[in-house]
Amino acid sequence: MTEARSVDVPRPVSDITAAGRFLFVAGVVLLCAWVLVPIYLLLVNTLSSPQEVTGFPKTGLPSFNLGSLQFFAQFAGVGAALWNSVLVAVLTMILSIGIGAPAGYALSRFDFPGKGAFRMLVLMTRAFPLPLLALPIAVMFIRVGLDDTPIGLALVHTTLAIPFAVLITFSIFSGIPLELEEAAWTLGCNRLQAFHKVVLPLVLPGITASAIFAFTISWNEVFAASVLTVQNRTLTAFLLQSLNVSPLHLRFAGGAALVVPALVFIFAVRKYLFAMWGIANR
Repeated sequence: MTEARSVDVPRPVSDITAAGRFLFVAGVVLLCAWVLVPIYLLLVNTLSSPQEVTGFPKTGLPSFNLGSLQFFAQFAGVGAALWNSVLVAVLTMILSIGIGAPAGYALSRFDFPGKGAFRMLVLMTRAFPLPLLALPIAVMFIRVGLDDTPIGLALVHTTLAIPFAVLITFSIFSGIPLELEEAAWTLGCNRLQAFHKVVLPLVLPGITASAIFAFTISWNEVFAASVLTVQNRTLTAFLLQSLNVSPLHLRFAGGAALVVPALVFIFAVRKYLFAMWGIANR
């Protein structure tokens, strides 16, 4: 007698497609929840009364009590700290793009000795933790008079943002065919004119995205701001110092003051981020 053999029947393609679609949707939902739920809880507690913040059970909607925000806005030193954060973030954005974009262009368009080592050096700047470098940086800034100044803190934040600026602009410039510049050269443009008239309009979304990353890195950084500033603290360092022992509802108000401006800024320039993704996928 012959033994009966089982035959593996392949799963229908429609079932595999449905399973993949389900996993994709589930992943998107989890990612959105991971990002949006903390922001939602922060805003709900910010717009709730102190009793609702500490009470239980929680309600799904806030009572739209602005007392915590009003008290936080009138807190001594908040206005100056907010101005310092904006100033340092803008300086960081300008410096990181002014240094990172030319470096990204050079890596994309030129071959020179040590090119690979330079790229590795750019990545290695993120390998050293900032607390390890804080003491020598503080000593050096005290000697040259850059301690407790916005420009000194902006220089430190620029070192954190430059690797991202270089790598992003390098990727964007590499996505622009060199033939476009060569065609402009044949039409009488020099390298600078070809870059300004042909390349720059195409890479502007990527440069803007690099500027966004630099701005958010500076806006959210707290360690260097706490170590290198005393009188001219940014908002993050000011909140860490002043609201450390404050009531919980005031901490939520301070957190909202940090998160909401960054979200508004990113939302205002979102079209450049989407355009950058379009260039990168070209």
